[in-house]
Amino acid sequence: MNAERWIHICVDMQRMFNEETPWQVDWMATISDQVVEVASRFPDRTIFTRFVPPHSPAEMPGMWRPYYEKWPMMTATRLDPGLINLLPPLQRLVPPARVLDKRTYSPWLSGKLESLLAHQDIGTIVVTGGETDVCVLATAFGAIDLGYRVILLKDAVCSSVDQTHNAALELLGNRFSVQLEIATTDEWLAQARA
Repeated sequence: MNAERWIHICVDMQRMFNEETPWQVDWMATISDQVVEVASRFPDRTIFTRFVPPHSPAEMPGMWRPYYEKWPMMTATRLDPGLINLLPPLQRLVPPARVLDKRTYSPWLSGKLESLLAHQDIGTIVVTGGETDVCVLATAFGAIDLGYRVILLKDAVCSSVDQTHNAALELLGNRFSVQLEIATTDEWLAQARA
């Protein structure tokens, strides 16, 4: 891993979290300018993850089944398929930006992301997106476990719950300070090199 080589992972900036659904994240609109700024400057270094629900709860293992039994309106059978797409300003960046679909909070479980990054000798991951206390947290933890340096842009991540968003930032900043750095988008962009 080469710490000088970095990639931007933009977590789940999808219409189903931005528009009026049971999973709407009100803060997503607030951070979208920062996320678009990072992805637009470096589209060839951006990977967008998308959380893709199953067609029915029965498709999912273990406790994912009762999870989707609680949220049947968010399964692919009932959800407008367009809502799974990225926000339009981000979708326009694909390609050269890439999209990685996932069925769980973490993008690491399939092994595809790790393989892709290993082939590029990536050592640093810049994280934006939502939600800070769910999928962003899972993305950061997985990256830390795999040995990556993580830079979390605190004004380019969001959650639907302020208290747990703040707690996640505090946890990551305090407990993982050797492996993870928290910065603002402007601070990071000021020193970022392609």
